[in-house]
Amino acid sequence: MTREVAVVPHTHWDREWYEAYQSFRLQLVDLVDELLPLLERDPGFAHFMLDGQMAVVDDYLEVRPEHTERLRGLAASGRLGVGPWYVLMDEFLVSGETVVRDLQLGWERAAAFGGAMEVGYLPDMFGHVAQMPQILRQFGLSHAVVWRGVPSAVDRSAFWWSAPDGSTVRAEYLLEGYGNGAALPDDAKELVGMVERFERDHASFLLEGPILWMNGTDHLRPKPYLSRVLAEANQLQDGYRFQVTTLADYLDRAATEGLPTWLGELRSGARANLLMGVASNRVDVKQAAAVAERVLERVAEPLSALYLPADRWPERALELAWLEMIRNAAHDSSCACSIDEVNAAVRHRYTEARQIGEGLAERAVAALASSIGVPGPLAVNSSARTRSGVVELVLAGTEPIDGTQVLSVNDGVAGTGGLTRTDVVTLVHAAVDGMHELRDVEIEVEETGVLDVRLVCSSDGSGERYAGPAKSLVSEAAADLPEGPARIALVTPPSQRVLTWAADVPALGWKVLEPGADRVAPVTVEGAGAPVIANGLVTVEVDPATGTFSLDGVAGMARLVDDGDAGDTYNYSPPATDTVVDTPASVSVRVVERGPLRARLAIERTYSWPERVTFGARAGSVEVTTTTTIEVHAGSPLVRVAVEFHNPCRDHRLRAWFPLPDPARESHAECAFAVVSRGLEAEGGPHELPLPTYPSRRFVCAGGLTVVHEGLLEYELVDVRDGAAHALALTLLRCTGLLSNAPMAYRPLPAGPFIHTEGSQMIGPHTLRFALAAGGDPTAAFGLVDDAFLPMRVTSSSGEGDGPATGTGLDVGGAEVSAVRRERGQLVVRVFNPSPEPTVVHIPGRRGWLVDLRGRPLEPFEGSFELAPWRIATAQLANG
Repeated sequence: MTREVAVVPHTHWDREWYEAYQSFRLQLVDLVDELLPLLERDPGFAHFMLDGQMAVVDDYLEVRPEHTERLRGLAASGRLGVGPWYVLMDEFLVSGETVVRDLQLGWERAAAFGGAMEVGYLPDMFGHVAQMPQILRQFGLSHAVVWRGVPSAVDRSAFWWSAPDGSTVRAEYLLEGYGNGAALPDDAKELVGMVERFERDHASFLLEGPILWMNGTDHLRPKPYLSRVLAEANQLQDGYRFQVTTLADYLDRAATEGLPTWLGELRSGARANLLMGVASNRVDVKQAAAVAERVLERVAEPLSALYLPADRWPERALELAWLEMIRNAAHDSSCACSIDEVNAAVRHRYTEARQIGEGLAERAVAALASSIGVPGPLAVNSSARTRSGVVELVLAGTEPIDGTQVLSVNDGVAGTGGLTRTDVVTLVHAAVDGMHELRDVEIEVEETGVLDVRLVCSSDGSGERYAGPAKSLVSEAAADLPEGPARIALVTPPSQRVLTWAADVPALGWKVLEPGADRVAPVTVEGAGAPVIANGLVTVEVDPATGTFSLDGVAGMARLVDDGDAGDTYNYSPPATDTVVDTPASVSVRVVERGPLRARLAIERTYSWPERVTFGARAGSVEVTTTTTIEVHAGSPLVRVAVEFHNPCRDHRLRAWFPLPDPARESHAECAFAVVSRGLEAEGGPHELPLPTYPSRRFVCAGGLTVVHEGLLEYELVDVRDGAAHALALTLLRCTGLLSNAPMAYRPLPAGPFIHTEGSQMIGPHTLRFALAAGGDPTAAFGLVDDAFLPMRVTSSSGEGDGPATGTGLDVGGAEVSAVRRERGQLVVRVFNPSPEPTVVHIPGRRGWLVDLRGRPLEPFEGSFELAPWRIATAQLANG
């Protein structure tokens, strides 16, 4: 019986990795320049797949725009497979919104070339998130193609893969990866032998029907002899019929009977290395991603959508910001398993995206402030939940205000002496020409002969700019005595910087504040050497011997544990002879703020860390001082922590350990649109041994403790005794000096080229931020993340508008809000239910349509709609 071999010619194109983007792009241009005439002249070369990502097309056409129509014609006729993604992202290291925007952008760009390949092509991601089947189904895709992460329980070359909500796709498992047919020889007999060996080696896995032969791998150019060799192979024998086809055509004909099933995320190393250490390398990249995603998703988009007129929606600016975010989502980029030049480019893109987001947020807040009819400080809450919290204000005057906490006082005069009159002439000319806030210049010659100049400025930009004779007056004074003594002072209205409690600021809304009017039970600090912070919700006590602290009586929090790492950017690898340092040589504790609204302690711990790994052992010794700042706010159960230090050491891993209030057999961590449960063990295989370090997007809960963080993605349940973990370790820093290394403790083979990457040693200053709260309820953790890292924005209302003192731009309840934005002029809200129980989403006073992730209508709603467990929903509002 003849068996079909479905040959899919392709290339896997990493935009940047062991070479920089522009270097790889030059090679891409060569590849496509070679591919286009090959497809045009050889009808037997029926198809070529451009890696399932539209960035390949855009990157090429930016250099060869004259080939746009040529490429479009080949794609529209089915000779070129394009899309559906814009880039092949890492699913665990970016937000769910970034995953959705990636697919939306890829789908949109592919439409201009005849449409996207309708396959959820996921060939090289380092594992797959639990909700990916639902995301694919909401785009109308019923097939996924995967390699890494497939567990040993899957014993066939395809399986039914379900998301937590029940959405299911057929997943094709690439048995030898996306390059099982990469080494296609220029000899038909040899090709037949390769397929025979593949069929024999995987006889127990292969389903009936065609064999998928992926003719491509990393940056591989098309084989110009492909069609000839396939024709010769077909003539040579009758056991196989070789045919060039599309991946979609192969999947449409693939077997569906008797497939195994799998529910949830794919994070097994049973048959391919998962490369789990990418969650903890280059923490600077991960922090930059966390901040940029938060600013765009949680601040710039919702505030612009709600507080700017629809015709002022900053569509193009947001498109540019999201393009940078999506480009960075590529797995070698977001994973930071690349050369230093690439990581610098990735950080720069994140910075530019964040800058766009911050600028747009400022404009939206200013527009809101101008619309309010009540003057005063204005708190703006971009979270979709009503919040109370401590905010910082700058107020006129220096008189203490009851109910506030004074941080600093400015008496309004800042002077500089020791000048000559000639110096002052220069300074006054510069001030009059360049200081827009200058309102008056007071000039006086004192009896002592000192020329005293006072530059009177406004603090808020009000009033007319100074246009008086100060230049000539000081010039005349200097002419009389050029080297005479002088001083100059800046005079501003006296002010104070204070904290105040802002109570019940509406979700996605605002409130004009009266400083000190809202009250809350205070936070206090008792003692000095071993201070205790308490606010009625949480109690923290510092151990002066270790520098750790207790959380509601559970001692030993934030113990810093430093061990060796002889691995690479992909995997942690303890050296053969390790030295673990977890005890400081000295500890000092200082009270920085005593409340009543915010209390702060600074704990300095000095350690002796080994300097590097040499010949398999940690060697040398460097003194390192870390400063751990503990912060507790009135009215909040959170203990906010920042660990700051200058890292001078190489080849090591630093983790913060947290004892668990209760022994834990599983953890619950946020990932894209879900909370996933994980046990104490991981599944490994010959390519990568099991290590139960896992990623969390923003929080992890275990054993009655919640840890929220900013870009500190890797955690592990540790101190396992009697089948339960008694502590959680959060990786703060992982420092290695090679892009890829081998052999290592957990991975015997290299994952890339052996290239030294000095930047991944993370030498230099670091600030690592996280927060703790007692209790392990994942549904509560979403709010804790907002409180820790999404502060309310504060501005000032002049009272010249007609809006009320408090209000909301949009009321959404019953589910977590992932996005609030405008699409084609209409307000769009995306929500998800991160729980096993159904819920009802309320959007009072609003109606519209529920749509899928491509914007296609599903069903109308008015005021509310039901949301099944773990379900994602997108609501397009008709009256937005």
